[in-house]
Order: sequence, then C-alpha cells, then structure tokens
Amino acid sequence: MNGLVILIPIALFLGGLGVAAFFWAARSGQFDDLDGAAMRILIDDDRPEDTQADQDSNA
Repeated sequence: MNGLVILIPIALFLGGLGVAAFFWAARSGQFDDLDGAAMRILIDDDRPEDTQADQDSNA
C-alpha cells in the first residue's frame, strides 16, 4: 500500500508530461504534413546532380 502512495503520483506526473508534450507538438506544427515525406520518396528525379568536376570542365 505504501508503494502505491509513491507510484500513483509518479504515473500521473509522467502521463501529464506525455499529454503536455503531445499538445506542444501539435501546436508547433509537427503534424501538419503527414504525407509529404511519404510522397517525396516516390518522386523520380531523372537528371543527375551537377558535380563540381562537371562545372570545372564546362568553364
């Protein structure tokens, strides 16, 4: 019984901390674009990136 006196307030504090972290993340825009990263991996970029060697040979 004495253990519950210590564990219940700790559990309530950690639960409240988790809820506060969720609301902070929602307010700061962490959940605004859920599909952006998933769609970005599907975009096919056919042209290769210009490297420094290519730019030096063209100059």
